[in-house]
Amino acid sequence: MSRTVTLQSLDPRVTRLEIPAEQQPFEGVPEGSHLQTFEVFHQAKSGARHIHVGSIHAPNAELAMVFAKEQYARRSQCVNLWVVKTSEIITFAPEDADLFATTPDKDYRDASGYKVMQKILAWKQRTEQQQSQQSQ
Repeated sequence: MSRTVTLQSLDPRVTRLEIPAEQQPFEGVPEGSHLQTFEVFHQAKSGARHIHVGSIHAPNAELAMVFAKEQYARRSQCVNLWVVKTSEIITFAPEDADLFATTPDKDYRDASGYKVMQKILAWKQRTEQQQSQQSQ
C-alpha cells in the first residue's frame, strides 16, 4: 500500500483537502503583496526616551507609521513615533548574556546607589539625641 504525500498546512482545512505535495496549487507570492512586521517605539514627552510599545504589520514603512499612529498615539499623549523593521533589529542571543556579566558594579551611576534616606534618618536621630541631651 503506497501512501501519497500530501501538502501539510497549519490550517487543518487545507490539510484535509489531501492535495498531492508535488502539485503546487499556489504560485509564488508577488513581491510587496505580503505584510512586513515593524516594531513601534513611542515617545510620550519631548526629551523623554522612546519606549517599545508593540508591533505593527504593514506592507511598507510609510503605512507602518500610519498604522502605528492609529494604534499607539491616538489615545495617549505622544510627541514622536519610530517604526523599525523587525528584521533590521540586531540583538544579542540569550546565550551571550555572559558578555554583560563582567560589567563591574556601578551603583554610583544610579540614584539608588546613594543611601540618602539612611543618611537623613541617621542625621535626624543624631539631632534628636543631641536635643534630648541638651534638655536634660
